[in-house]
Amino acid sequence: MALRRSLHGLDWLNFFVANVQTGFGPFIAVYLAEHRWTEAEIGVALSIGTIVSLLTQVPAGAVVDSIKDKRKAVRFGVLAVSATALLYALSARWIVVYTAELFHGLASSILTPAIAAVTLRLVGRSAFGERVGHNARFASVGSGVAAGLMGIVGSYVSANSVFWLTALLGLPALLALRAIGPEQAPNEPGAPDPGVTGQPSWAGLKALFLDRRLLVFAGCVVLFFVSNAAMVPIEASAITRRHPELADALIAITVVLPQGVVALLSPWTGHAAERWGRRPVMVLGWAMLPMQGVLYAAVGSPFVVLPCQLLSGISAAVFGVLMTLVAADLTRQSGRFNLTMGALGIAVYVGATISTSLAGWTAERFGDSAAFLLLAGAGLAGTLLLWLAMPETRERPATPPSPTPSLATSLA
Repeated sequence: MALRRSLHGLDWLNFFVANVQTGFGPFIAVYLAEHRWTEAEIGVALSIGTIVSLLTQVPAGAVVDSIKDKRKAVRFGVLAVSATALLYALSARWIVVYTAELFHGLASSILTPAIAAVTLRLVGRSAFGERVGHNARFASVGSGVAAGLMGIVGSYVSANSVFWLTALLGLPALLALRAIGPEQAPNEPGAPDPGVTGQPSWAGLKALFLDRRLLVFAGCVVLFFVSNAAMVPIEASAITRRHPELADALIAITVVLPQGVVALLSPWTGHAAERWGRRPVMVLGWAMLPMQGVLYAAVGSPFVVLPCQLLSGISAAVFGVLMTLVAADLTRQSGRFNLTMGALGIAVYVGATISTSLAGWTAERFGDSAAFLLLAGAGLAGTLLLWLAMPETRERPATPPSPTPSLATSLA
């Protein structure tokens, strides 16, 4: 009964944390523009949060590993994001905005790996894949609900009302966290306790970061985001230029459709990764990227965004679940799960930065089709790297796994 209550609390924690995190991004740009910030000034402000998050990924992971009760890290992250929203709601002065971005960058480094660590402690490694997929479903639904709600509030009340709402949504997130108890899954033979404290040491860090599997997977993550990050921005710009009357509706679809696919597929993805292994599922997800790039390059219709975003949802569902599972696999004996998640977070930032810069330069000089083909090439390279160089990381279960449920079952 206590475990069931904790798992329900974990569901709602993922839902409300996604709510809170949705209150940033485009809403910040709109809010600051209303307060007469220039595009350059807005870019500088947003860059502060990005740089802080990038620089604190690995240190934050090491700190979370050193905390025995990972719920404390989640609580800090939620409070920091809520404080960020309050600062935005109260003032648009540069010192307040820069401070808010600093808090948000730090919180972003902590929240995702800390929630994954709480999940691992509750369910153990044997049920981790399925549970990560479940977490992703609730987070995806939370993001979609929050985006719609905040869009309505921002349009009909005021831009800063979005941040008051974001701060308030931190309260149900904290209540959901309180429902998660201290119970812990039984330890599997040969593996450290899921709640183990990973004490950093130079030898341990060296062994971790020289692990060939981690290095190959980090390369795959970089290539995933080199391929993925710039696709929608380039297509959105093209639609706005060529079909301005369709832009708002189609750009909204680019947000909502992948979230729906992620919500539907994530639990099935976790099941499949436990039954078939990590590599085949990852190859499936990565292979969606070159297909998107080729479709965007070859089809001139603005409605090509619909099938492409369906493919994007599949790749997002796979990546969202499998990055966490592979990190857990690689740290099965070391207890440095959050440190590894932080290192992979840096790979995400590096890939996304390269993608937007390189694709933007290519589109400007050679056209959108050339940029999409370049992004497709990066996606194909990532798929081949996974297929040819990435070893399977799932530990073979002692007993045969239960059959992978059908997609219809996973939606129930």
